Amino acid sequence: MADRLRCAVIGTGAIGIHHLTSLMSCPRASAVALSESDHQRAKDTADRYRIPRVYSDYHELLEQPDIDAVIVSTPNHLHARVAIEALQARKHVLLEKPMATNYKDAVKIADAAKKMRRILMVGQNFRFKRDMQTAKGMIDRGDLGEVYHARCFWLRRNSIPRIGSWFTQKQFAGGGCTIDIACHMLDSTLHLMREFDATAVTAQTYAKFGSRGLGEFDWGKSEVDPKKPFDVEDYSAAFIRLKSGRTVILESSWAGYHAGDAREYGIDLLGTEAGLNLFPARVFKNGANGYETINISMPKLPADEDRVHHFVSCVLESKRPLVPIEESLKLQKILDAIYLSAKTGKEVRVA
Repeated sequence: MADRLRCAVIGTGAIGIHHLTSLMSCPRASAVALSESDHQRAKDTADRYRIPRVYSDYHELLEQPDIDAVIVSTPNHLHARVAIEALQARKHVLLEKPMATNYKDAVKIADAAKKMRRILMVGQNFRFKRDMQTAKGMIDRGDLGEVYHARCFWLRRNSIPRIGSWFTQKQFAGGGCTIDIACHMLDSTLHLMREFDATAVTAQTYAKFGSRGLGEFDWGKSEVDPKKPFDVEDYSAAFIRLKSGRTVILESSWAGYHAGDAREYGIDLLGTEAGLNLFPARVFKNGANGYETINISMPKLPADEDRVHHFVSCVLESKRPLVPIEESLKLQKILDAIYLSAKTGKEVRVA
């Protein structure tokens, strides 16, 4: 393979633009093409980033032999289809989260990557934050002792992504705030705890604002149809038991009357020797003067702090991604269990 990875982006909505911006700053990659069904959006994006080739049909893009890898930034319901076809076309794939809208489709993606011997990574960007990397080092050193419980949350007060867009329709998104933002916090928490195997999930979801046309936020570039129903959740809560016996409480919200404190999202870890909060990073422990709160400074770290740059390095160097596909599969299984528990009103056992 050449020294520079020849990449293409499929889907140029808000997150696709974000990936393109990151790709353009990567010294080991080049953006050679994009695919977008919206003609005007495709033209505007290509002009802005000076992308030489534009395809309205992503199948034509996948046929190009000089494209090594693709970044899939489509609506959620297309993740599985596009990723599988890209892998079958022998392209490496960076897939926007969530991996899929259900575990069954996620397995099909992973199977395609294995069969075609291509690198597949889900873009869980929080793993690349310096807070996360610093916390991971502390936990792995044993600074917290045994981490036995965690609480993670992302509680937005007025941030439903444009009511009537694909984000707020279950058939396209697969769910609401849980699959959109809670998956970030849950992935990060399980990554820190080094355990993705859950045994049971109890959860509840609510739709108290979007269903009334409230709590809207101007996010995304997709079309909006005000006649389409809001049929996803705008708040969720879950209690997750892990195989080790440890537990995780997860909360997420697109809209709600939450306190406007300094942390809209965060992770709280309880250990036998100390506690750790993110974001920002703080440690709680007993010291010489009693109970102490220690603010952690963020050192410059050698690891990549950008998911796109990391993915490029993994492909060029044939190394294992920081987001292994096995963990993304287990995360998808837990997300499925959250929605099933909320639907049935019962605890769901996770095989």
